[in-house]
Amino acid sequence: MSNTAYKLIKIMRREVLRIATKPMYLFCMIIAPLLCYVFFATLMSNGLPTDLPAGVVDLDNTSTTRNIIRNLDAFQQTKIVAHYSSVAEARKAVQRGEIYAFYYIPEGTTEETLASRQPKVSFYANYSYLIAGSLIYRDMRTMSELAGGAVGRETLYAKGATEDQAMGFLQPIVIDTHAINNPWLNYSIYLCNTLFPGVLMLLIFMTTAYTLGTEIKENTGKELMALADNSIVMALIGKILPQTLIFFIMATFHNIYLYGFLHFPCHGGIFSMIMAGLLLVLASQSVGIFFYGLFGSMRLALSAASLWGVLSFSISGFTFPVMAMHPTLQALSNLFPLRHYFLLYVNQALNGYPIIYAWHSVVALMLFLLLPFFVLKKLRQIMETYVYLP
Repeated sequence: MSNTAYKLIKIMRREVLRIATKPMYLFCMIIAPLLCYVFFATLMSNGLPTDLPAGVVDLDNTSTTRNIIRNLDAFQQTKIVAHYSSVAEARKAVQRGEIYAFYYIPEGTTEETLASRQPKVSFYANYSYLIAGSLIYRDMRTMSELAGGAVGRETLYAKGATEDQAMGFLQPIVIDTHAINNPWLNYSIYLCNTLFPGVLMLLIFMTTAYTLGTEIKENTGKELMALADNSIVMALIGKILPQTLIFFIMATFHNIYLYGFLHFPCHGGIFSMIMAGLLLVLASQSVGIFFYGLFGSMRLALSAASLWGVLSFSISGFTFPVMAMHPTLQALSNLFPLRHYFLLYVNQALNGYPIIYAWHSVVALMLFLLLPFFVLKKLRQIMETYVYLP
């Protein structure tokens, strides 16, 4: 065994011992990712939330309006839990958090409908809860359109129109919708495939900055450099490799859990996603090293890492499309590893295209590996001369 390999193994053994004896590493590298995996997977285990509580203000109270309410309650996402005597009472129930929305049917609705005077119904949804509010709003709007269509159909029947003539008038264009890649419209498929690696990436950012900062805090930086023959490259490789292995195991675990156990769509094969996970781990560690080398302070590095990690969820494109963002934000999104992992996920797992169509994302993640080289000189200076100031 060469002297270089021996020293590298010695540094790695030292880092494994530090990981095994510090509960912080155990929590950030194993416990926290597993808790997040279980939490998000079970939170959205049904794909979409069902039986969201809603209320009704029915001032007309006829057989027609009661039928509308029964049909609304039959929707999977909506459950009518209360009837209110006034809009003010229903509004207070929304403010108290008892219901997410309510459906308002004014007095005389049925009479105006039969007289073809276009009555108005109203529905109010609490968009402070975005998913709940939007789902109930969709059900209430659909119910209103169906009710209006049903009345119009009966009116046309009464005037002698056939069923084909009536439906051709009410719905001249029939929309046949096919949701590709996620035909179940399962929110868990939409979110978990990016939340899992996103949380892992955030933990890698912070753990990497923390593990370099503790060398200064515990005044062991000179000891590390002595073991590495004053080579900052060898010191970094020896410190980071054990963590790389653990984080790669966690990334592989969530891929096997999503695609092997939960059977989420993975048309390009699980191996490609495991390799994408490895690239994400290496890129995230490189960003963590860069932040610590850039700021030279554990506090500032941890703050920057947490900020960059949290912003990744908003700018990566899985909640709001990047193409619809301001051009400045579109360019900025390329500076986040999670953005490129998301593009690999869409290309490989959802679409099942050959990897050549996502070469730019692979190259981008590999370019992140160059970041530590920009701060090597400062990192060497920090390890050899800096003194921790509490």
